[in-house]
Amino acid sequence: MGTGWASKTARALLVLGSLAAVVGLAACTTGPRDPVTAPVNPRQSATTGPAAAPSPVGSTAAGSASQLPRPDHVLVAVFENKSFADIVGNPKAPYLNGLLGRAAVFTNAHAVAHPSQPNYLALFSGSTHGVTDDHCPVRLSGRQNLGRQLLDAGRTFTGYSEDMPGGGYTGCSRAGYARKHNPWVDFDNVPASANQPYTAFPADYGRLPTVSFVVPNLCNDMHDCGIAAGDRWAKSHLDSYLRWADTHNSLLVITFDENDNSAGNQILTLFAGPMVRPGRYDEAVTHYTVLRTIEDLYGLPPVGEASRAAPVADAWR
Repeated sequence: MGTGWASKTARALLVLGSLAAVVGLAACTTGPRDPVTAPVNPRQSATTGPAAAPSPVGSTAAGSASQLPRPDHVLVAVFENKSFADIVGNPKAPYLNGLLGRAAVFTNAHAVAHPSQPNYLALFSGSTHGVTDDHCPVRLSGRQNLGRQLLDAGRTFTGYSEDMPGGGYTGCSRAGYARKHNPWVDFDNVPASANQPYTAFPADYGRLPTVSFVVPNLCNDMHDCGIAAGDRWAKSHLDSYLRWADTHNSLLVITFDENDNSAGNQILTLFAGPMVRPGRYDEAVTHYTVLRTIEDLYGLPPVGEASRAAPVADAWR
């Protein structure tokens, strides 16, 4: 074979080595810039507060809907006309402030309108339906809403209104009841049986529907009687449910319809239950976000403006 063969072999090995070096250099210089493989900043711990950047509208947040919990029951309680700053840190609200340490508290939550009625409609159906005031009655025919979605999916829904005189009542007011705070009665595709007075709220929480809303009367929702009255009502009527929920895979949502007409319409919204990771969360949250989250918990297609809101996906264990 002689020296010619050895020389050719050496030259071939030199070329292969050079090619390997080039490939290795390219991998080192381009890999970290690849948008798929580049590292991303981890979210902060919930105990110190999540990352500040809100999920963009319409995006799929980390922890997609398929990873959300599936509570056995969700209870949504709506209070009235108080800002985030009115409640948080206020000694007149010891019960609600006591919940903050064990709940996911949304520090960037905002109502969508003034006055009350369009906010309730937004929370229940993903739209204000052009309603800009508290006139009564509002009649909506064939419009999609959370109650109808749940029923169509083989689940259950009931709204409970304090001081409403009886099941299926369609009047505008009675005692401390106001229809403007009861959105489900406005939809002709929600059966009368889903519109109940608070006296029908079951003592056995296991008999609650999949999703229920509870609306205190005009005194106890803080509209007429102030923060202390509403806080006492919350302790008397929600605390036992929450303690039950802790051992029964169920969720409590507390929110306000709107704020006190101060700038920004910022409100307190919180989630509490065994599936919730407590902390303060500062992503942008509205009534549409809350609706979208409940829809995603049960695999329901989002309706109206809820389809443009990302669900809360970072507040779960």
